[in-house]
Amino acid sequence: MKHYAGLDVSVKETSICIVDEAGRICREMKVVSHPEDLLAVLCDPAWRLERVGLEAGPLSQWLFSGLAEAGVPAICIETRHAKAFLKAQVNKSDRNDARGIAQMMRVGLFRPVHVKTLASQKRRALLAARKILQEKALAIENDIRGLLRNFGLKVGIVGVVGFEQRIHDLVEGVPELADIMEPLLAARRVLREKFAKLHRKVLLLARDNEVCQRLMTIPGVGILGLYQHGRRSSALQELEGCWAIPRADAGSQSVRREPSRWANLVMWRRGHESAAL
Repeated sequence: MKHYAGLDVSVKETSICIVDEAGRICREMKVVSHPEDLLAVLCDPAWRLERVGLEAGPLSQWLFSGLAEAGVPAICIETRHAKAFLKAQVNKSDRNDARGIAQMMRVGLFRPVHVKTLASQKRRALLAARKILQEKALAIENDIRGLLRNFGLKVGIVGVVGFEQRIHDLVEGVPELADIMEPLLAARRVLREKFAKLHRKVLLLARDNEVCQRLMTIPGVGILGLYQHGRRSSALQELEGCWAIPRADAGSQSVRREPSRWANLVMWRRGHESAAL
């Protein structure tokens, strides 16, 4: 007999519901939200699991990877589609949500979503950490500008390298402001150093990416923007960023999508490379 399982994942615990092909509940329980604890229940020889469903969420990538590596037929389902199915329940609870997900797996009424690989998740974490440090450093710089403006001290246009020296020059004759600015400048200095460290990692990884190296031949295309989309390898996806959308003509409700001159150049180069093979 085939069995189907539904997992309602929360930060601490995960509700598990296993049903048979007739829809009868075979087992319900809660375990710690960890792949090993889930596998201890799902890998029981008594169950012939056909599908195991869990909603997409913060822990779903980690749990899905652990289940898939162990050979469990796990499926990550789209959140909004699952919400529309589960809102028909009278009582909203983790237990009932696990039951609903199990029934979705049984009847095949679900929409699977792509789960990123571990390498892709690490790359995304690197880009997110880099962006956080950059935003915090810019926020401190803007706050410093605002604080000094109240005293008639205008920072003006200055680069990243010369910003700290500019602040020292402005508060040189005001020791009270110098004492206030020094902690802010020290925090900014640390953020900028750590940001530069992560930025160098992004550049090194992007330079080792074959797709990024190929698309960097397009004028105006930088390393960072390409690295964020470096996993796109098909020719059509690579050219998406090169397409221009012209303004619609007067009286027309539609907008024609035409290739820009850079798209034509890339397509010509790809055709030339294919002919040379």
